[in-house]
Amino acid sequence: MPITRRPGGRTARTRAAVLAAVEAELLDHGFDGLTVDAVAERSGVHRATVYRRWRDVGGLLADALAAGREDSWQPPDHGSLVADLTALNQDVVDHLAGERSLGRALIVASYRSNAAAAALREFLADRYRRCEVVVERAVARGEAPAGTSARRLLVAATAPLYHEILLLGGTVDDALAIRCATDAARAVAAGSYVEHPSPRLT
Repeated sequence: MPITRRPGGRTARTRAAVLAAVEAELLDHGFDGLTVDAVAERSGVHRATVYRRWRDVGGLLADALAAGREDSWQPPDHGSLVADLTALNQDVVDHLAGERSLGRALIVASYRSNAAAAALREFLADRYRRCEVVVERAVARGEAPAGTSARRLLVAATAPLYHEILLLGGTVDDALAIRCATDAARAVAAGSYVEHPSPRLT
C-alpha cells in the first residue's frame, strides 16, 4: 500500500512534509503515540497550520490514505489469471508483512478513527476498481466465464492474506500468495463467481 506524492508548489510541499511525518510517527510510536503536535514538530510545519488543515489525528490519517489514491498504478498483464492474481497477492504480502509496514500500521490505526476507516474503505474500493481489468483480461482469454464478478473474485483471492497477516499475525510468504491465487482461479473456472440475476418473488 504505497503512499505517493504529487509534485507541486508550497501547499504540496507542506502536505508532503506533514504526511511523511505522519508515517514516521505512526511507525515509530503507533496510533497511541501519534499526535498533531508531534507531527508538526517532526515536519517543521507550524502547528497552527497543521491544526487548521487537518484538525486532528483522524484527519491526518485520512489524508495519508487519500494520498495513496493519487498514483497512476494499474495491475500489469502477466499473461494469465493465475499469474495476475499471484502478482496482486505478492504486492499485498510486500506491503503488509514487513517488520515496519506502513500499510499494516494505517489499517490498524483505522480501527481507532472513523475518518481513517472511511478513507481506508475508499482506498480499497479504488484499488479493487483498478484491478477489475485482471478479470476482464481473464474473460477475454477464456479463463473466466462471462459475468464473473470482479469484486467477489478479487476479494476471494486476497482475503486469506489479510486474514493471516492482520487477524492471526501469522507468517506469510510467496507460497501462500500463489496458493490463494491458484485456488481462486480454479473457482473462477468452475463458474463460482458468476453473478446470477436475483430470482423474482411471486
